[in-house]
Amino acid sequence: MSEDPSNQYWYNMKTGAVEKGYVSSVVDRVGPFETHEEAEHALETLRANSAKWAEDDARDNR
Repeated sequence: MSEDPSNQYWYNMKTGAVEKGYVSSVVDRVGPFETHEEAEHALETLRANSAKWAEDDARDNR
């Protein structure tokens, strides 16, 4: 991710909208994403990452 985050795409958790740049408050947005399409799938990405981290934690705590 080499592009300036202020020019990348963000997913607004409050509105469900994809935004380019720092449009909304930091507490409402997740990202950055390199493409509009990646930002559209932010919730799926977050769920997948969360599941992977939970599996990693469970494996580390055995």
